[in-house]
Amino acid sequence: MKDIFKKIITAILRWEARVVLKKYKPKIVAITGSVGKTTTKDVVYRVLNSVFYVRKSEKSFNSEIGIPLTILGCENAWNNPFLWIKNIFKGLAVIFFKNHYPKWLVLEVGADSPGDIEKSAKLLKPDIVVMTRFAQVPVHVEFFESPQDLINEKKKLAKYMKEDGILVFNNDDEDMTSIKIPTEAQKISFGYKEGSNIQGMNTEILYKDNVPVGQNFRVEYAGTSAPIILKGVIGKTHTFSALAAIAVGASQNLNVAQISSALAKNYNTQPGRMKILQGIKRTVLIDDSYNSSPIAVQKAVETMCLLEIKEGGRKIIALGDMLELGKFSSEEHKKVGELVVGCCDILVVVGLRSKHIIEGAMLKGMSEKNIHSFENSEKAGEFLQNEIQENDVVLIKGSQSIRMEKITEELMAEPEKKKELLVRQEAEWLLR
Repeated sequence: MKDIFKKIITAILRWEARVVLKKYKPKIVAITGSVGKTTTKDVVYRVLNSVFYVRKSEKSFNSEIGIPLTILGCENAWNNPFLWIKNIFKGLAVIFFKNHYPKWLVLEVGADSPGDIEKSAKLLKPDIVVMTRFAQVPVHVEFFESPQDLINEKKKLAKYMKEDGILVFNNDDEDMTSIKIPTEAQKISFGYKEGSNIQGMNTEILYKDNVPVGQNFRVEYAGTSAPIILKGVIGKTHTFSALAAIAVGASQNLNVAQISSALAKNYNTQPGRMKILQGIKRTVLIDDSYNSSPIAVQKAVETMCLLEIKEGGRKIIALGDMLELGKFSSEEHKKVGELVVGCCDILVVVGLRSKHIIEGAMLKGMSEKNIHSFENSEKAGEFLQNEIQENDVVLIKGSQSIRMEKITEELMAEPEKKKELLVRQEAEWLLR
């Protein structure tokens, strides 16, 4: 009965969304990829919102029901049938009554199973498609025949864009070169690779009193160069997101220098994405607890390798299981274990699949005494609360269901701000 109700609600909301798009004709930026979708969506929103009236999808609303909710301006009603009915009436009001509707929609588009992207693409027919980055073994791959099938599914978003649309793509990713677009559409590339239309270079981590506080890099476009400063975050995922946003802004004739200034003032992405937080005992937390996949873990660990820490401090990496990898799960966890060796002094793992992380780490020579395994994030958090010491830097990352944000909560210096600083603080999540 519950599934039938969900299907009916989804069908009604999608119909309403289709009518709303036809009535108001907003320009649409649709963002997909294997990593960095939500961050890119937030940064593109900030760039366009400095000039236009823009609405973005909240959090990670990227599904067949999340996208219509954003189009209609509704919220997730979770398991409350009365609120879902309220959403339907709100959608009807947008259709039948005069509404100050956004000129732009910035939407994240995900794929949990075959056909998801195509279904969303046919609904949206976007003006601009942004491809962030693909991965050799992406999350959700267990629902597809192969990683390439998932990548091909995501590429379909560009196939259904408007005839005169714009594809903004990551030039550092070779899988992007075969993306097909309509004949009259344009391509704008971004990345660190020579020849990218929007090229980043010279990325550096910023420090204050030997503590990381953000990062900066330079961007070059059409003969101009400008510095970009991103406060409160580290990692190339954020620089790629900023480059993608600059590409979108440039496609709308926004000045690159103005864009860089706006990013420096307003760069504020959602929690759990390589956020720098103050920890107890004068420690530093790199909170990347939103979700996890092989490519995302790789980038996070690489960033930890580059970090400089205060004398006497240690690098601690806390990793939870990576889910939805299907037959690739054990091998990908093992690769992660191999990757962390040399990038941390202490490794903490959470979950059943993480035994393969331990296997990989020990194969690469990490001492067993520096590896600690736990069934759940609560126990790992209790251990780390006692283990950490002044000047330590702790990276925290894992898939959603592993709830690694509970470790961050245990270690953060300002737990009273957890609703603002941490992921999954809604009542529905806290009850799980």
